[in-house]
Amino acid sequence: MFGIPGKAAVSITPAAAKQIARLMARDGNQGLRIGVKKGGCAGMEYTMDYVREVNPLDEVVEQEGARVLIAPMAQMFLIGTEIDYETSLLESKFVFRNPNVAEACGCGESIRFNEPAAGSPGA
Repeated sequence: MFGIPGKAAVSITPAAAKQIARLMARDGNQGLRIGVKKGGCAGMEYTMDYVREVNPLDEVVEQEGARVLIAPMAQMFLIGTEIDYETSLLESKFVFRNPNVAEACGCGESIRFNEPAAGSPGA
């Protein structure tokens, strides 16, 4: 919808693709839907949900057996984002490297996006 023709809206690292494919295989999920919602100290939060049925309005990115679906209302906020999966001694988590983020909360759960340029969609 808001993407660049011939280029995926988001990129998925091999570690994230492996984890997403693992989650898809569990319980027969069709993918992982990424979205954004109002909330948190910086104003917005990422959402992630298992998908049983693909919404025709979702932007679909498939890579190495993983399928990420971007909710329609989140597409303009997520273009150019790299999705990674990191594991440390204390935690494992998905990490979003999003060039559209202007500010992130110290907790890492909340974000604020750059203001759209004048004349761009959503401005």
